[in-house]
Amino acid sequence: MPELGHIESGSLKGAIEAMLLVSSDPVAATDLAGVLGVAPGEVAGALAELSSEYADANRGFQLREVAGGWRLYTHPAYHELVEAYVLSWDTRKLSQAALETLAVIAYHQPVTREGVRAVRGVNSDGVISSLVDKGLVRELGRDPGHGQAIIYGTTQAFLERFGLRSLSELPDLEQFAPDEESRKFIRERLSGRSINTTIDELSQDMDEDRALAGDFADDDDVTDGSDD
Repeated sequence: MPELGHIESGSLKGAIEAMLLVSSDPVAATDLAGVLGVAPGEVAGALAELSSEYADANRGFQLREVAGGWRLYTHPAYHELVEAYVLSWDTRKLSQAALETLAVIAYHQPVTREGVRAVRGVNSDGVISSLVDKGLVRELGRDPGHGQAIIYGTTQAFLERFGLRSLSELPDLEQFAPDEESRKFIRERLSGRSINTTIDELSQDMDEDRALAGDFADDDDVTDGSDD
């Protein structure tokens, strides 16, 4: 970005606001400083002050630091009004299946499609592809331990969408559980156990089912022979 020269201290906040208003992505303080021709520390201080000023004044928007940069957001108290006003909002909503799949990927990444299925209990290939198209999930590489299966993880757009600075700010899943049974499920299946363990157990179940089916087939052969 081109450097515009030194900004007077009195207009620094205004310049920062103007730049943030036309930015669709979070902007780092160092990037703003480079354009404005001031020290990064000055910009960082001005950003923190602006964030506090908006909060103290209870403005309809907030300035938050997410995904390594700063971005303006509408105030959560007015989300319903914004949702009703913006006609295209519905196209950006995530279905329940998409939210579940995204949660599994976020908390277990890097994870394969089979890993997601092991937790959700249903095929999630189509949902994962949709999340990739939306820019919330991306391919991270291949898992040599599972036949070079593609492994997935969340993107920076995911952090922006959910207002997180980093994945370390993901909340504890158990706080969303409505009862102790749900909390136990989360501890055992989502947070306390590895997906590989779940996949291994599913594979064992499938092997047992195949063996049982083979036993039934042998019994049918014996029965058919005796009837003859």
